[in-house]
Amino acid sequence: MKILVIGANGQLGTDLVSSLPQAGHEVIPATRETLDIRYPDQAKRALEKSQPGLVINTAAFHNVELCEDEPAEAMLVNGSAVGALARECSQRGCKLLHISTDFVFGGEKRTPYKETDATNPLSAYAKSKLEGEKQVQAAGPQHLIVRTCGLFGHAGSKTRHGNFVEKMIKGASAGHELRVVSDKIATPTATADLVPAMAQLIAHNASGIYHITNEGECSWHEYAQEAVRLSGSPAIVTSVTSAEFRTKAQRPAYSVLSKEKLYALGVPRMRHWKSALEQYVKMRFEQD
Repeated sequence: MKILVIGANGQLGTDLVSSLPQAGHEVIPATRETLDIRYPDQAKRALEKSQPGLVINTAAFHNVELCEDEPAEAMLVNGSAVGALARECSQRGCKLLHISTDFVFGGEKRTPYKETDATNPLSAYAKSKLEGEKQVQAAGPQHLIVRTCGLFGHAGSKTRHGNFVEKMIKGASAGHELRVVSDKIATPTATADLVPAMAQLIAHNASGIYHITNEGECSWHEYAQEAVRLSGSPAIVTSVTSAEFRTKAQRPAYSVLSKEKLYALGVPRMRHWKSALEQYVKMRFEQD
């Protein structure tokens, strides 16, 4: 299948571009320089030129704190622009696979969220991502929405903003004080595991909403501790509460995602996040 990947040089997009050809797909990479989804004409021209059978949108305004300062821009990039892309795909009979987030949930539960559970976005970022989901669904039945959480991938180690793991490892190496909340529970997810699971959904011609994360759950403090430990640093990661570590954006206290729908399709079970993180850190230092 011919697949157009939007956000091709991002953390997830990079892995998609390198991995999907191994499953027999022809990949057309599109970066922000060549396809900025804020401008529908650019998406229209890219679809006309490439004629893909599938579009994967990884592009997003995902700086959660900055979204609080720029809610209109967040809603444009994560909401209305996604809707315009979805409608363009629908008109051409092309399926859209859109990446969304665990943050669409409010954290009221203490058991993993299913795809059918009620959403309750708490931040400007989360609200804009949920709006994107709604507009994709409204555009037509030929769509696939993948919600994931806490991504780390090797392309993220090379970007300006990095990812959470990189921030913790680099912060520890620089001797910075590391204070991380222990009352927010989620599931760290490796792009190296997310991409093969997405490829399985594509192979099954799946539609609708699916959750994909690694197995297990942890606090962000535990996530940080494990990253620092695996890096070999003796740095201490201090546990703090959300009340002590105030941020502009409110985040769900619990946003672990159930993958039973994914597994029911026959997709192999995901490995535990600790195993994925261990491999990531090992490969990171081997490449340095």
